[in-house]
Amino acid sequence: MADIARITEIVELEAKALGFDLVRVRYFKGGEIGPLSDEEEYTLQIMAERPDTGQLVIEDCATLSHRISDRFDALEEAGEVLINDAYRLEVSSPGIDRPLTRPKDYTQWAGHEARVSLTNPVDGNRKSLQGDLVGIDGDVVTLDDKKSGRVSFPLADIHSAKLVLTDKLIAATRPLDTSGADDILEEEQED
Repeated sequence: MADIARITEIVELEAKALGFDLVRVRYFKGGEIGPLSDEEEYTLQIMAERPDTGQLVIEDCATLSHRISDRFDALEEAGEVLINDAYRLEVSSPGIDRPLTRPKDYTQWAGHEARVSLTNPVDGNRKSLQGDLVGIDGDVVTLDDKKSGRVSFPLADIHSAKLVLTDKLIAATRPLDTSGADDILEEEQED
C-alpha cells in the first residue's frame, strides 16, 4: 500500500519548488495494467495549479510529473519505498469544476455552486448537498443548499466537494494560457 501523508509531503515540496500549489493527492485502484490484463493498477493522482492562474498547462504537468518520479526514484534508491504496488502517475490541473480540498478554496470560490458529500449528516439525515458556497469561518463551511436552505458543517466532515460547472463559473475562471496556440494551428495548416 502507500503512505499518503508521506507522499503528500514529498509531492508538496516538489510542487512548491516549481512555484505550484498542491490541490490534491489521491491514491486509488483503477486502470488496467495492460490491454490483455484483467488486473487493475493503482493510480497516484496529483492535482496542482499555478497560484496566478489556478491552472497548469501541459508542459507544467510534464515538468511536475518528471520531478515527482525522479524524487520517488531517489528515495527508493536510498531505501524508502513510498508505493509497493504497480501504479500510474497522473498529474493534472484541477480544471474548471475543480475539487475543493483546502480551506482557502471555500473562501476563493464563495458565491459559486458546489456539490458536497458529507461523512456525517446535516439537516436530519442529508449527506449530499448542492448549492451556492457562502464561505468558511474557522473550520465551519456554510452552503446555501437548494433543498434545505443555509446549512453549516465542519470542514472535517466533508468527504468530497467539487464546484459545479455553471455559466457563472466559466465567466469567473481565468482563460487557459493560449500562448503558442496560433503557432500550432499554423503548423497544422501547412502540413
